[in-house]
Amino acid sequence: MNTSSNSIKITNQAFQHLLNLNRLILNKVYLRISVKQGGCSGMSYSMNFEKVENLTDIDNIIDYSDFQIICDSKSLLYLYGLSLDYKDSLVGGGFQFINPNATQTCGCGKSFSV
Repeated sequence: MNTSSNSIKITNQAFQHLLNLNRLILNKVYLRISVKQGGCSGMSYSMNFEKVENLTDIDNIIDYSDFQIICDSKSLLYLYGLSLDYKDSLVGGGFQFINPNATQTCGCGKSFSV
């Protein structure tokens, strides 16, 4: 495992929402952000909580002092410089991915191509 810094940025609103979600889970977990093949633009973002014992050698840990993000090395190539934001609205709300590497994104913002 490698420790990375500044490879994924988190806005204050997204950070507070992630901390609140993490408090709901009793076990120490990390947020895994990755890229998978699929989606209407070719690649899609994936986010889920990961237990410490499930981390692998190809995972990069991005430390935000009170919270850690895990990203595998292959996904990090597509996500380097990503900004994660959170909008608290009924329409179009939730986590927002602002990816400087994306050449095209779908209408919902959950998939992209490079």
